[in-house]
Amino acid sequence: RLVRQWQLPFAKRIRCRSCTVRNGPRDPALMVSKKYSVEPSVDSKCAKARGSDLRVHFKNTCETVRALKGMNVKKAFAYMRDVLAHKRCVPFKRFARGCGNTAQAKEWGVARGRWPTKSIEYVQGLLQNAVANAEFKGLDVKTLYISHIQANRAQKQRRRTYRAHGRINPYMSNPTHLEVILTSKVAPVKPPTEE
Repeated sequence: RLVRQWQLPFAKRIRCRSCTVRNGPRDPALMVSKKYSVEPSVDSKCAKARGSDLRVHFKNTCETVRALKGMNVKKAFAYMRDVLAHKRCVPFKRFARGCGNTAQAKEWGVARGRWPTKSIEYVQGLLQNAVANAEFKGLDVKTLYISHIQANRAQKQRRRTYRAHGRINPYMSNPTHLEVILTSKVAPVKPPTEE
């Protein structure tokens, strides 16, 4: 008798190649961990964290992470608290069309800045995760700084909005992939004096 696909156990079902590519491999041994865009030179002195397809605007997050790059972790958390309290702003340099001027942006040498609350909250959560990973590795949190932080565009998510005369237009979201690497800054060692 004819056996249909849904009557077979999942392992015996015939899958086309496009389904395998779209849904990913089922076997855990075939799954590959995602790579970071930068690999640190000394893995024991750094901690990493990443988030994929985060529902937060890419452009705002990109400007936020650009302001944080190279900061000490303690200073970065203090800066983000100040942005949430509207005491300091995030400078908008690239994605700044239509962005208003603020005197708080003078600190960064530009005129335009904003206070992207949701982006700050997502980056804060990612940094807390990276700090927890560093503590688990036994690194000193006081010496950590943000050596690499990056926001990439994720695949757009689709909704629809209804327009006049019965038309429908796309209503897309612009999610973000985030990654951060914290590195322990080692104090320079003085060479021994020859006597």
